Amino acid sequence: MPQSKPNFLLIMADQFTAKALRALGNKTVITPNLDRLIEKGVLFENCYCNLPMCAPSRASLHTGKLPFSIGMYDNANEFPSDLPTFAHYLRNLGYRVELAGKMHFVGSDQYHGYEKRHTTEIYPANFAWTVDWSKGRTYRPTNLTMAPIIESGPCIRSLQMDYDDEVAYSGCQALYDLARKYDEKPFFLTVSFTSPHSPFVIGQKYWDLYDHEAIELPEVPPMELDNMDHLSRNLHYCQARDEYTVTDEHRRMARHGYYGMISYIDEKVGQLISILEETGLDDNTITIFTSDHGEMMGERGMWFKQHFFDWAAKVPLIFHSPEDFGSTKVAANVSLIDLMPTFLDLASGKEFEDYSMEIDGSSLVRALGGSSEVLSDTVISEFAADGSTGPSRMVKIGSWKYMWLEGVDELLYNLDDDPNEVRNLSADPNYSAQKQSLKHVLLDGWDPVSLRRVINESQRRRLSIHKATGGFPTNVNIARVDDEHRYVRNAGAADTKAKARLPYVTPVKPDTKAKR
Repeated sequence: MPQSKPNFLLIMADQFTAKALRALGNKTVITPNLDRLIEKGVLFENCYCNLPMCAPSRASLHTGKLPFSIGMYDNANEFPSDLPTFAHYLRNLGYRVELAGKMHFVGSDQYHGYEKRHTTEIYPANFAWTVDWSKGRTYRPTNLTMAPIIESGPCIRSLQMDYDDEVAYSGCQALYDLARKYDEKPFFLTVSFTSPHSPFVIGQKYWDLYDHEAIELPEVPPMELDNMDHLSRNLHYCQARDEYTVTDEHRRMARHGYYGMISYIDEKVGQLISILEETGLDDNTITIFTSDHGEMMGERGMWFKQHFFDWAAKVPLIFHSPEDFGSTKVAANVSLIDLMPTFLDLASGKEFEDYSMEIDGSSLVRALGGSSEVLSDTVISEFAADGSTGPSRMVKIGSWKYMWLEGVDELLYNLDDDPNEVRNLSADPNYSAQKQSLKHVLLDGWDPVSLRRVINESQRRRLSIHKATGGFPTNVNIARVDDEHRYVRNAGAADTKAKARLPYVTPVKPDTKAKR
């Protein structure tokens, strides 16, 4: 009997900015497989993460809830095990739900509805990376500095290539195994890579795809401290940008490495799609590609994520299923919390209403069919992670983006007129009504005073527990006998990745004379 419900293949990359998509204007990156998905699929041109940091963003994607509403503030918050995820609902609909790769679930529950994990986790699942506001803006839970930028370049092997090759193999094998089930049970398979997350090092094969001299430099030059907003100043010190000198050649090397890592992931996307086609699964499988957050890539002198600017907060979102959707681009604002209801509507074949708790996301199914009238065009993103000293929030409606940064600064941009977000209109009286309208939406049901107290208490509890336990158990899921000791566990991510690079590069020391 033929299977009636669609299969799903969710492919995730880590720290992949939407600004790196050719379909959104990037002329440098080489991604033939993603280009093919976009050409024959649906591209959401304005998809945002709900907190530009790994763990909270992924928890929101799985629950359809905004991060702060479920107690997710930084990369060391425990993802509550009593929250139903799309994986739980899909299993209740008769799906097999499996995961290969990174998900950065913190806590003892390393499944959150997935019935099978094919690989271990790359990062700690304990409280090792808890933010500590009491130590101010220079506190670095993962010891992240500008060293990974300055050390960008080709390599023979890296820890991230080790992990992603393992994920790709496991994901490909999972597809073959699922194709051999020969029953009516549909599947949802998530394959989640750690590239193109920093450090920006990649094998020579992918580095050589690019002409180094043709790698573009950032459009927006580094900002002087006096011209930075409050959160950007915090990040300047949290990321030790005051301790290192980053040159244009460093910037070009980092971008070169980043693009090489993206091409590496694009190749793995092609491998997965080829298996769908080879096995005939492509006839009834919806493929989705997205990321948890973006990467600033040197714009404004900034790196990594941790802010609401488009380079850091805007992510790819592609749906591909020639049997179900046409080829189109959706301009309306959407976010990762919209994926859960979308998956469930598609899986159930109707509007899914059997939620165990209220969700914040909205289904995108009608947009996949070509309608934009039903989309709210409003997205919310929050922040309280590394580099913060209080809670912040962003709202985007239409082309207007408003940021409330710890109660210290307000930023207002019209991205139609100012796509690089360099003209802050928040103090311009001509736009005061626009600002107040957006601010009303941002603060509706959101109390930053209470949140500051709640988040401070959360940090103190977790720091106390981690001090007492030394981070053991690490809580990582075990797929093979030595997984407890593989990849990044209690140490800082940047340090561990640097040591795993082949050939080893002597670490760059801080420059006490650095100005930027």
